[in-house]
Amino acid sequence: MKEREGWLLRVPLFFLLLSVFWVLVHCRPSSISLHPIPSKIERIEGYASISITGEQGSGRSKFFFLFQLPSQGRIEVSNILGRTLYQIIINGERAVFFLPSKRVYWEGKEEEIINFFLGFRLDLDEMLSLIGGHWEIKKQNIGNEGDLENWNLRRDEKSRVVAGQRGDLRFEIREFLAGSSFPRLLYFYHPLNRGRLKVLRLGLNRPPKKSGVFSLSFLENYRRVSWEEIEKILSDEN
Repeated sequence: MKEREGWLLRVPLFFLLLSVFWVLVHCRPSSISLHPIPSKIERIEGYASISITGEQGSGRSKFFFLFQLPSQGRIEVSNILGRTLYQIIINGERAVFFLPSKRVYWEGKEEEIINFFLGFRLDLDEMLSLIGGHWEIKKQNIGNEGDLENWNLRRDEKSRVVAGQRGDLRFEIREFLAGSSFPRLLYFYHPLNRGRLKVLRLGLNRPPKKSGVFSLSFLENYRRVSWEEIEKILSDEN
């Protein structure tokens, strides 16, 4: 009788493990196919995972990204369990970092906000180049830290950028999406941190699933706070 009870207790665990296996198999990102690549790229969207190790410790997360060239971007960051941590919207001259769960936001320069996300300063052009693999975009305000001309780039025999350095920041691309110059796996190094970014899904020129994805009108119902308060909220939630 006891043996039967023990077997019955193990049955739910068996089905739980079977369910987890099914989710991992059927919900994993599909293979990425970019063919044919559009002659003109207007939108880049996808999912990626990122792991960072630095002075404050290490962490892993996933994020959704949507870039509308040339000056709009949206990033939604979640933990490994899928819970949304924070979101970023860059729309022209404005850049905000916000917490939907608390209805609070912080507004600053795009380089500052991307710094809080990656751990080093990049502007939107540079992030587009890093994920998109195309470094031909030129900014008008020549002389700023974020200008693409300040990067020393190394290319392979196919003219794909495989590494780059600007000051103390450098990156290496270890793997590309098949038949393209789009990075799939890249490593970055900085005196304050280092990490790895892996693209899980990528789509080009897909129509937006909903309108107003870059609109900041929702901020009317949010409270603007200091960056110190944002950090405290994130620290408490972790």
